Amino acid sequence: MSFYGVTDIWTYVLGALGIVLLPGPNSIYVLAVATARGVHAGYKGAFGVFLGDTILLLLTALGAAGLLRTHPALFLVVKYAGAAYLAWLGLNLIWSAIKKWRNPELPLKQGLPAAANMQNPFKRALFISLLNPKAILFLLSFFVQFIDPAYPTPAVPFLILSAVIMVFSALYLSALIFLGTRLAQSFSKRQRLSAGISSGVGALFVWFGVKLASANLH
Repeated sequence: MSFYGVTDIWTYVLGALGIVLLPGPNSIYVLAVATARGVHAGYKGAFGVFLGDTILLLLTALGAAGLLRTHPALFLVVKYAGAAYLAWLGLNLIWSAIKKWRNPELPLKQGLPAAANMQNPFKRALFISLLNPKAILFLLSFFVQFIDPAYPTPAVPFLILSAVIMVFSALYLSALIFLGTRLAQSFSKRQRLSAGISSGVGALFVWFGVKLASANLH
């Protein structure tokens, strides 16, 4: 028994919720942008994530994971490009935090946003989303478990599954954005605390980059 070609819809819903709630570079970046630049910039980052996720979902449907498996050199190029970009963002965040720590009197909006490469949150969030080949492989392996191969129109269950995970993602990122603005109010009077948090976020991005660089297809 399937729901418009989706088998075991409630198991998928629970699994998708768990996937969205797992910390990752997308959600960490949106939270950092909202903390540094407010709700408007946070949603710019969120829209970059939505577009990146949509593109990855389409690539998954078109068999991008299989392409990466059959062309290891292509996988290596994408993998190391993504790892380098994440590490670069992380190092910039750390450098921004060092400057803020040395100059605690520097206004928050003069220090963190530009140095942390948050002046184009939509574009940067889009790149963060796209430069992660493991996401394509994971989406493929997760989605196929819930699509009824006998259903006459495969696009229908794929759209349902995509809509579920995108709605969860939108709600989760919205919560992070408003959390970030609340954090910003606390950080505005505690510049060194802000610097410490920024350096921690930067270290997370460097870790994401190292983890991606060591990823494989199996």
